[in-house]
Amino acid sequence: MSEKPVIGFIGVGFMGHGMAKNLRLAGYQLWVRGRSNRTPVESLLALGAREAENPRQMAEMCDIIHLCLSNSPQIEAVLRGPDGILAGARPGLVVIDTSTANPGSTEALAAELAAVGGHFVDAPLGGTPVQAEAGQLSAMVGCEPEVFARIRPVIDCWAARVSHIGPVGSGHKMKLVMNFISLSYGALYSEAVVLGAKVGISPQTIHEVIGPSRMGCGFFETFMGYVVERNRDAHKFSIANAAKDMRYLNDMASDADMVNLMAGAAKHYYTHAIATGRGDDYVPMLSDIVGALNGVDMDAEVKKGRK
Repeated sequence: MSEKPVIGFIGVGFMGHGMAKNLRLAGYQLWVRGRSNRTPVESLLALGAREAENPRQMAEMCDIIHLCLSNSPQIEAVLRGPDGILAGARPGLVVIDTSTANPGSTEALAAELAAVGGHFVDAPLGGTPVQAEAGQLSAMVGCEPEVFARIRPVIDCWAARVSHIGPVGSGHKMKLVMNFISLSYGALYSEAVVLGAKVGISPQTIHEVIGPSRMGCGFFETFMGYVVERNRDAHKFSIANAAKDMRYLNDMASDADMVNLMAGAAKHYYTHAIATGRGDDYVPMLSDIVGALNGVDMDAEVKKGRK
């Protein structure tokens, strides 16, 4: 790998655009590949990036390829397709998967890339699209120590906090544990604000009391940014992605022969939301869905709390 590797980036959505932008601003030659939304792609092209025709071409041109996709089937298709990364991989190619993915799939893809001389790294993210644009994400990295040393300067372009968790797959396992906590918070907060409304406590009062207490946190603040302020964009993480992550988490627990009642309960709220056509909504909107299950109009409750 040269001193300044050529970088590829597949998936320039909410998180990927900011990450790719920061790599380009750091002086890296950048190849990108987006999906149907051309706006982030055009933004990066205006900064001097080039657009790859397919993942195979990107693998032929790049030293390091980032993936920031929605799920393991998408990642598998990008690597294994007829014009996928594996079809164009050269010895020494590094693929950094920043998605939240199934660790079993990650380990299988790592073995396939290793067979052609490449290295697969899982580096899922902590943070928000705003932090991605600012280069202030966190990364949980799974790979061998020598590979980590080679890619650390690149990851530092988009992450303010980098943790080397262990071998390939461990980063995705850590991210699922993290999302188990946060998405269970989402279900818990939803129940709490609806219960409050049922017994005469406004969402504003819950925010006022819990926010500054030891139980307050950044997740609570962005969640309540929707509940109280009705700001749809306060916490832009879709219920569909939440359900996927909880499904992967429950699969991981099953593989580990673990009883996981809490994760199972939280998962069902998100799968219910998808079953009722709300998968494209963001996680804090689960509070409205839980409200409807209990005969509570949360929008009306917030309006009452403003009087």
